[in-house]
Amino acid sequence: MTSVVTLSSSVRGDAPAAPKLETPRYRRTRERPRWISIPLRFLVPALLVAAWSIGSSSGLLSPEILAGPPAVWQAFVELYQSGQLLDFGLASLQRAALGVGCGVLIGLVLGVLSGLSALGEELIDSTMQINRAVPFLALVPLFIAWFGIDESFKVVLITVATLAPMYAYTYLGVRGVDRKMVEAARGFGLTGWRLVFGAILPTALPGVLMGLRICLSLSITGLIAAEQVGTREGIGYLVTLAQEYNRTDYMVLCIVMYAILGLVFDAVVRVIEKFAMPWRQLSVTR
Repeated sequence: MTSVVTLSSSVRGDAPAAPKLETPRYRRTRERPRWISIPLRFLVPALLVAAWSIGSSSGLLSPEILAGPPAVWQAFVELYQSGQLLDFGLASLQRAALGVGCGVLIGLVLGVLSGLSALGEELIDSTMQINRAVPFLALVPLFIAWFGIDESFKVVLITVATLAPMYAYTYLGVRGVDRKMVEAARGFGLTGWRLVFGAILPTALPGVLMGLRICLSLSITGLIAAEQVGTREGIGYLVTLAQEYNRTDYMVLCIVMYAILGLVFDAVVRVIEKFAMPWRQLSVTR
């Protein structure tokens, strides 16, 4: 009996105390200062321009092969003073905006319908896979026969170019939504289109925005192809003139304009991401 009491008392009194839990360190995140972030974004393009300028001024790059920055700047001044630069840029931007708007809207609707129900997938997915497999540039002669060479042809071509990627990313985003989250949303009374816009689409938004980014990139390719036919204004028409008169300075200027158009599109997507998904802002862990 004495040994039992001794053992129980030793267990109660001599047992090591439980280790004290330490408060975890708070890992704060902060955005990189803009005075560092913005120069870093332009660092590599600035180095490429510097290498291009050095190669042109030193004679390593022939003006007949690649015009130097001074010649390109002079071409920019000529077109700006004549007013053609602004007119051509706005014409191309309008065509791209209309085509992307139609392609993104149709692809988004079809992707949601196909992702939400098995019937929608059976009716839509096979046709969209066929559309995705056919290069849209191969459709140019057929679209010319159908729509002529006016603005309708150009908008339709860009629409077809951007339709498939938007559908694919929307479909994957909707199918990737957690079923438990959907059931929880239904428990709060969300049904029908309220469930789609209130729970499913916000959850699939990262994939949708990635599809939008790719659509905007493809729209430039479609714009180049569309403006090579029956156009009197636009960046593509300027490229055609540069080829006819062998003006490499105009050709390089057109490339720069397409690059600026791509930067504008990327900035639009970044603004949408900033307001639609504030929790996904790029940050640096301290």
